[in-house]
Amino acid sequence: MISTLGLSKRYGDTIALDGVDLSVSPGSIYGLAGPNGAGKTTLLAILAGLRRHTSGDVRIDARPVEVAVLPDTPRFDPWLTGREVVILSQSLVDSEGPPGRIDEVLRETGLADAEGRRIGGYSRGMLQRLGIAATLVGSPSLILLDEPASALDPQGRREVLDLIARLRGTATILFSSHILADVQEVCDTVGILHEGRLLFQGPLRNLLVGSAVPRYVVRLRGDADAVAKRLRKVSWISSAEAGSDGVLTLEVASLANAEERLAKALAEAKAVVVSYAPEEVSLERAFLELTGGRKTL
Repeated sequence: MISTLGLSKRYGDTIALDGVDLSVSPGSIYGLAGPNGAGKTTLLAILAGLRRHTSGDVRIDARPVEVAVLPDTPRFDPWLTGREVVILSQSLVDSEGPPGRIDEVLRETGLADAEGRRIGGYSRGMLQRLGIAATLVGSPSLILLDEPASALDPQGRREVLDLIARLRGTATILFSSHILADVQEVCDTVGILHEGRLLFQGPLRNLLVGSAVPRYVVRLRGDADAVAKRLRKVSWISSAEAGSDGVLTLEVASLANAEERLAKALAEAKAVVVSYAPEEVSLERAFLELTGGRKTL
C-alpha cells in the first residue's frame, strides 16, 4: 500500500528524514514507533501530501480521496455537533455515500449517544474518537494516524486503542506513536524510526525475538549478590545483575544454553532458587537495545 525509497527531508541544515525505505502491506496495522523528534510527523505529512520531501521516491497505492489523515490533536469548530462534523467530512470525500454510513461510524466510535451535543463540551477522548469517525466516514483504504492516544488519560487511551484494533482488516492503517506499549498492543508490523532513520522494519514478533538479548529472571532466597558473582564466571552467561528482593537478571548466550545448563549452574553457585524463567521481551526493551539506549521514550 505504501512504499518509499531513500526518502529524505531537510529543513536547512537539519535532517528530519534520512533515506527512509518504508514498506506497508495492504490490510496491515503498521506501527511507526520512535521518540518525539524522530521524524514520525514529518513522514506522515509527506505521505499525506501535506509536505514535500527533499529527495527519494514515494508510492501510495490509493487515490488521494481514499487516504484519510488524523492529526495528533484534531480540532473542530466548537459550535458544531458531533454529527455535523461527520456529515461535513463525508461531504468532502464521498458526498453520495451510503445514507446509513454516518450512523454506522458514530456507532463504531461510541459517539451515537453524543452525536447531537456541541463538541465544545466533548472530552479529549471523545474528540479523538470524533476525529477517527471523520476519517472513517469516507471508507478510506488508507488511514494515517499521528499519535492518536498520546495525550489522553488512561480511559481515553483504552477507548482509542480498542477502536483502532477493531479496524483491523477494514483498511490499511499507519499508526505513529512514541508510546511503545500502544504500538505493541495494536500493531502487527512495526518500524523503528530514530533520528530520522528507519532502524528496523518487519513483523513485531521478529523484533521481539530477534533483536533483544536473551535474559532469564531468577528469584532467590538468600544472598543474590554472592550468586551473581559466581555466575559471572560462567562462560555462556554474559551478565549477572542482582536486584532488590533477591531478583537476579542473567543475560545468556542463548535460551537453549540456559534451558540445558542454568539449573546446574545455579546449583553449583549454591543458590536457593524460588523460581526462574525467560524474561518476557517488551517493545520498549527491544527499542532501547536497537538504539543502544541513546534516547528513552
